[in-house]
Amino acid sequence: MLSREELLQEARRAKVGALRQAGVDPFGSRFPDRRLMGDLLREYGAASAEELEAARHTVRVAGRVVSIRSHGKAGFAHLQDGSGRLQLYLRLSELDAQSGLIWNQLDLGDIIGADGELMRTRTGELTVKAASLTMLTKALRPLPDKHGGLKNVEQRYRARHLDLLVNPESRAVFEARTRIVSSLRRTLDELGFLEVETPVLVPLAGGAAARPFLTYHNALDRHLSLRIATELHLKRLVVGGLERVYEIGRVFRNEGISTRHNPEFTSLEAYQAYADYRDMMDLTERLVQNAALAASGSLRVGEIDLSGPFRRVTMAEVVREATGIDVLTLGSSGDEQRDARAVRAAAEAAGYAVEATTWGGLLAELFDKYAEDRLVQPTFVIGHPVETSPLAKRDPADPRLTERFELYVQGRELANAFSELNDPDDQRRRFEAQLAQRQAGDEEAHPMDEDFLAALEVGLPPTGGLGIGVDRLVMLLTGAPSIRDVILFPTLRERQED
Repeated sequence: MLSREELLQEARRAKVGALRQAGVDPFGSRFPDRRLMGDLLREYGAASAEELEAARHTVRVAGRVVSIRSHGKAGFAHLQDGSGRLQLYLRLSELDAQSGLIWNQLDLGDIIGADGELMRTRTGELTVKAASLTMLTKALRPLPDKHGGLKNVEQRYRARHLDLLVNPESRAVFEARTRIVSSLRRTLDELGFLEVETPVLVPLAGGAAARPFLTYHNALDRHLSLRIATELHLKRLVVGGLERVYEIGRVFRNEGISTRHNPEFTSLEAYQAYADYRDMMDLTERLVQNAALAASGSLRVGEIDLSGPFRRVTMAEVVREATGIDVLTLGSSGDEQRDARAVRAAAEAAGYAVEATTWGGLLAELFDKYAEDRLVQPTFVIGHPVETSPLAKRDPADPRLTERFELYVQGRELANAFSELNDPDDQRRRFEAQLAQRQAGDEEAHPMDEDFLAALEVGLPPTGGLGIGVDRLVMLLTGAPSIRDVILFPTLRERQED
């Protein structure tokens, strides 16, 4: 026995046959000179019925049929294009034979063109009085029920084309995303940054602490990875004299999936010579504020105030506020092992479970586990330990820390930046420490990258570097609860069929 959906598809295919038999192509060709419905609504939305009747504006429109109804000798339908929706009115007895056939074979979801005059109905709705119809695409599958819609979240992600058709709020998110990305580009371009493209396939996946996707190139007989960041190639360009560069592109990390994580995501990285992390804070604030204005015209997003200046606070201060543990005071003896034991003892005495074995590692762990989710309003967290910042310049006031910040909003990391480490010998020692962690089993530790070290030895000017998670920024500015709501085609588990 056929399902209801299969019966509906059979009925639609029968209509395709009837159209073809009558010489009408169910899958038509171009439809030139059409007017966008949104433009017509803006241009004639205030015109009265008498003004429209006197002017007799002839228009062509095309779009998807989203409603159909008949009243005796009259027919009504709503067409929807990318700019809006507009009503059609037809006197069925006045249609030519082909247009009448198209009307009789019409289903929700079909895409048609219409020629006619603008009018206003007795209910006051701007309408096209159609004199002829053109079949452009016969839909073989029905749209989701207009009452039930497409509410199942998993269905929305798997069938994004339907989600965009029936959920206006979803379309609005992706339109906002486009404006946000355009704003990021525009701001950087206006500041003299040069947009570049760097490799996606790389021999070593560096620039972040993450597990890469691995692949193999047959012709080169070479194992490669998908990039996990664009950082190292961009800094090599700064060495080459491109003093302000940026890239907006996909990066790939072989990690878990959550409301904040997708295996492929969009990042913005920007590098500015003769600058440091303080300049990157100013740049980040400007980028986020301009993006907010582009998205909604406001610097307030719910309870979040993006008007600035954003709060600036050390990681140790945030940990002390959240846990009462003063990591800096406990780490003041000058003996690394003794300081680590003191912090661990204080954490365990206060009931905070920790696993790290170094002073810097404990500082980062206490922040990640017990403090970051408290940062609701925009906050630059500075003073990150060297252990978790292998590419950042040391803080001259405390060599255990680095000139680095992360921007947190609503407990989520939104941006990461630092004064770039340009001492090649220090960088090599950091890579060696990371290599030891990798050999001890840490798959996310940074690899040794001799090509990058060779570039540093040529000379990297003092440089500020910035990375922004574009998807998380869109989540913030659109109020989306999950990263999958702002990625058109998120990575999903394999569908489990009955």
